[in-house]
Amino acid sequence: MAAGVIGGTTLSPVPWKLTDDISIWTQNWPWTPVPKEGRDSYKTSVCDLCPGGCGIQVRRVADRAVKIDGLPDHPMNQGKLCPLGLSGLQFLYGPARVKSPMKRTGKRGEGKWQRISWDDAIKDITAALKKLRDQKMPQRLAWVAGSDRGTLPQLIQRFMDAYGSPNFLRPPSAHDAYEMAVSLMQGQQGTAGFDIEGADHILSFGAGLFEGWGAPARMLNVYGNMHGSKHIVQIDPRLSDTAAKADQWIPITPGTEGALALGMAHVIVKESLYKQSFVNQATFGFKDWTDENGKIHTGFKTLVIKDYSPEIVGQVTGVDPKTIATLARRFSLAKKPIAVIGRGAGRLPGTLDECMAVHALNALVGNLNQAGGVQIMTEPNYAKWPEVKYDPIASAGLQKPRVDGAGTSAYPHARYCLHRLPAAIHKAKGESPVQALFVTHANPMYTLPDTAATKAAFDRIPLVVSFSSYMDETAAYSDYILPNHTFLERYEDVPPPAGTTQSIVGLCQPVVRPVYDTRHVGDAVISIAKSMGGFVENAFPWKDYNSYLKAALKENWKQLTDKGYAKITDFEPKASPGQFNTESGKFEFYGSITGADEGADKSVLPGFSGLQPEGKPEQYPLILIAYDSMRIAGGAVGNPPFMTKTVDADVLKDEIMFVEINPKSARKLGFFDGDRVLLTTPKGQAEVRLRFYEGIKPGVMAMPQGFGHTAFSKYLAGKGVNFNSLIAPSDDPKSGLNAAWGIRANISRA
Repeated sequence: MAAGVIGGTTLSPVPWKLTDDISIWTQNWPWTPVPKEGRDSYKTSVCDLCPGGCGIQVRRVADRAVKIDGLPDHPMNQGKLCPLGLSGLQFLYGPARVKSPMKRTGKRGEGKWQRISWDDAIKDITAALKKLRDQKMPQRLAWVAGSDRGTLPQLIQRFMDAYGSPNFLRPPSAHDAYEMAVSLMQGQQGTAGFDIEGADHILSFGAGLFEGWGAPARMLNVYGNMHGSKHIVQIDPRLSDTAAKADQWIPITPGTEGALALGMAHVIVKESLYKQSFVNQATFGFKDWTDENGKIHTGFKTLVIKDYSPEIVGQVTGVDPKTIATLARRFSLAKKPIAVIGRGAGRLPGTLDECMAVHALNALVGNLNQAGGVQIMTEPNYAKWPEVKYDPIASAGLQKPRVDGAGTSAYPHARYCLHRLPAAIHKAKGESPVQALFVTHANPMYTLPDTAATKAAFDRIPLVVSFSSYMDETAAYSDYILPNHTFLERYEDVPPPAGTTQSIVGLCQPVVRPVYDTRHVGDAVISIAKSMGGFVENAFPWKDYNSYLKAALKENWKQLTDKGYAKITDFEPKASPGQFNTESGKFEFYGSITGADEGADKSVLPGFSGLQPEGKPEQYPLILIAYDSMRIAGGAVGNPPFMTKTVDADVLKDEIMFVEINPKSARKLGFFDGDRVLLTTPKGQAEVRLRFYEGIKPGVMAMPQGFGHTAFSKYLAGKGVNFNSLIAPSDDPKSGLNAAWGIRANISRA
């Protein structure tokens, strides 16, 4: 019996599995701190590792944070937390931290640094900024911030205004094009809030609702509380996690989501399934109309009936015409339907056409400014400061055109076009139009498409300053690093994420004292401003960022520090279902382009742009797209070791990443499951493994976003491929926003 027990235990996988689990869950890495014995306590705060704004409670033992959980009563996440938020302590104590101000000593990217004091760093940077102003070129300073919402971005924007540069930029998201669609069709400025909780039929055009879209924990709650009360339809080129959890998955040719929306509109209009009371009384442009000059314009009804029948749309999208008709009928007949768009987690771009088409679907069922529908959330405006007084240098600089072309006559409605920054630098003759670049809460060296072009553009910028807490790709390629506190070491307001209908502001609070010689970005900005002197210094009467923040939040400060969040009424939706700010006072099915050339047609109906991915089909027979996963941080923040450990072996193995491909496509090219291949696009190549996956359309390949880092730490660097290194940006001709959702590719023997 003893021999049998010993032999059975030895052969059984259980002991080895338990050993592996212990290694995983104890996070048994050499740098993991072991807390001292002491009294435990809890501190309320907010996670800002993604835009979700989830409430957290942090357990501390003595003076060390040891565990992060979701805050049970926070309206945004109700106690839930995604893997990234649960891993937050690894950002606080992990090896990727920048521990003090650093100055580059070798060539960019060599990794040679010397520690420098805060005073010396600010002195050096201020001297460079003063030199630009003395040369009357303040517009040559550009600042890339991770967001334009909240007090910190407003503080940075104030600095840029006082200094004299119009070049405040932020990374793109899927919400940009939808905001533009709302502005054109409703005349309202603000983010679109989707009341998914109140809807009973959710039609998702590629939005990864359960892969990190919007506020990840919020969507986990939606799924957990459904109990059959919602019907979800996921339109997606691949069987994503959202598609797998949906009631129905509609495989579609990538890039044709807008055409499908208009095909559905064809059925709804032709069969009179739209909400006629709303369309007849509260909309304009549904039928053909004549302007003040006697010109006849095609209405939305004529457009979809003539050009977007299910048969025509079926050929474009690869969706059966009968399925298109069924989708349209079920959507229009639901009690509270809502249509959502945004590829994956919402970091990938989209076109103005497809967003207008999807928004038109919401208008047809009359769910605008309604519970269970789309509500427009105005921008938070709780920080109201005296206007900045400009000197002649600042006034002249602010009148210069933006370096990214946003807001110009070519793209009058675009606010930010960060993807166009490298090209603008490359096109410039002589000196770069950007002589100094500051970066906060962003990592453009990793997240911008065409990594090689971005790197070459950075090479032409004399001064690059990163305020990153971690040694990310942008920090590693900078001249100075002024490290920020992590979100567990600082105060900072967190506005609600795009996509939500809750007017909730959260507050990051320090749960521990700063571990290293770091400083809040806001304090660094104020110090630089005061060092500049003159009008720039006068624009900043606050002694530090915390004083500025308390003054901004005023009567909400106590509630924020006690509960971690507060409801701010300044940016709640106020419009009634039939109230719009357009010229007609109604919802307009077309967009009115202000700033268009004289005599040009200023009306733009939704359509199908048909933008094709870069590359010749005969040379690149496949289409490469990206996908998001809740276990892979695909944005500016890289995976902590905990998350990387949870990635499946058929996604990443031995540093090599798997790319999904339909077996039919692979066998046609002579490849088999697991083969190591060389993946080539017009912009680059990488060695990957093939993973046969029936859940992806033939002719399409998909790779995860979030790998291919060259920085952070040894636990992340060198694993897999960065999707952005294989793709190039592509301007949407109507909006100027980046519309590159994929690129053509080929595979060959490695």
